[in-house]
Amino acid sequence: MILIVVKWHVRDEYADRWPELVREFTEATRAEPGNRFFEWSRSVDDPSTWVLVEGFADSAAGAEHVGGAHFQKAIAQFPDYVSRTPEIMYVDSADLDGWGPMAEVQPRG
Repeated sequence: MILIVVKWHVRDEYADRWPELVREFTEATRAEPGNRFFEWSRSVDDPSTWVLVEGFADSAAGAEHVGGAHFQKAIAQFPDYVSRTPEIMYVDSADLDGWGPMAEVQPRG
C-alpha cells in the first residue's frame, strides 16, 4: 500500500471554501478502484492549512490516480488556490494494509 500525506497551504480567501473547491476531485479519487481512503482535515493551528491523507492499494494504483483526467484537471487549477507549494510525505510499504486499531487507547465503558 502507499500512504500519502499532503499539507496544503490555501490562500486565506479560499480556506473556508476548500472542501467545496476540491469536492469533484475528492469524489472522483474516492471512486478509483485502487483508492483506499482520501480524507481532508483542517489544521487547528492554522485555518488556512488543510491536510490530505490518501491511501492507495499499491504504486500502480497511485500511478493510475496521477494519470487520471480528474487529477490533471485539479493540478491545473490548484496553483490559483495555494499560497505556497504543498508539502508531501510518500510511503510505499508492503507492511501497510490500511487503518488498524491503536492499542494504547481503548474506549471506556
